[in-house]
Amino acid sequence: MDYDGYGSDALELAVDLANADRADEAWASTFCAAHHEWFTDGTVLELSRRESKAAATTGDLVREVAVASSETEVVERLNALLAVASPKPYATDHDGSLHLHYAAPGAGALEQLTTTVAMGLSQVVVQHGWQRLGVCAAEGCGNVYLDTSRNGSRRYCSNTCSSRSTVAAYRARQKG
Repeated sequence: MDYDGYGSDALELAVDLANADRADEAWASTFCAAHHEWFTDGTVLELSRRESKAAATTGDLVREVAVASSETEVVERLNALLAVASPKPYATDHDGSLHLHYAAPGAGALEQLTTTVAMGLSQVVVQHGWQRLGVCAAEGCGNVYLDTSRNGSRRYCSNTCSSRSTVAAYRARQKG
């Protein structure tokens, strides 16, 4: 499936946020630093404890959209995510290609993160369908993923999870 560039990239940011390891207290600052390309130059990427909690809420809302089982649930959950965003879109060609940024240029890291995630997720879901976002079916995984297959049949977040599940099913059949 061919997703539009910037929107799908923002969805990848959303998926990464939903799947982020939050064990470390500084997880959100580490996450922002690892995804620094999403923030305007000069943005302070250190998030306070309160901001980290808000970033976690944004990640949880992305996961809630992914686990929704109906369009009605998706709309409700997507609107909850959009409610925490503060979109102030503007056009830019800073990288040689005209596109939209979703947060005001002077916005802090949390606002840029939340707004980019919410707008990217909503664009792709609206344009390509809510069924394209899912949660890995592998036992013990639970990662959110974007299904880019032609027929929308993806069930696993990675080849690793797919292979592990296939091997486990094979071994279970051999024992039975």
